[in-house]
Amino acid sequence: MQYSEKVLDHFQHPRNVGEIPDASGVGTVGNAKCGDIMQMFLKINDDEIVEDVKFKTFGCGAAIATSSMATELIKGKPLAEVEQLTNEAVVEALEGLPPVKIHCSVLAQEAVQAAIADYRAKKENKQKEEAPKAE
Repeated sequence: MQYSEKVLDHFQHPRNVGEIPDASGVGTVGNAKCGDIMQMFLKINDDEIVEDVKFKTFGCGAAIATSSMATELIKGKPLAEVEQLTNEAVVEALEGLPPVKIHCSVLAQEAVQAAIADYRAKKENKQKEEAPKAE
């Protein structure tokens, strides 16, 4: 398979690898067909800016590269912009992926979306807990 220099760079030198212990949102997605599992950790501030992002990926080189690139594309961005991240944007930023590896970019997009959904659910639960109780 032919990979771009960017894909190889992000595979060999992935950015933002790890966990955020007090993450605002965590998303875990997987694809049983290919065996790739991605976990995305977001730290979102009160202004809804993604202050930090980390990932852990078990999978092929393309899965690691797409996870790495996704973190680079969303770090420091407003949540409203992060929500618009597409797998096509990840592929474009990596200067292409072989057709059989496009699913890795979809997983990266889904991991980000799952982490945002987790953040929103936590925020909603916190607001419910802090709401004044009717007596």
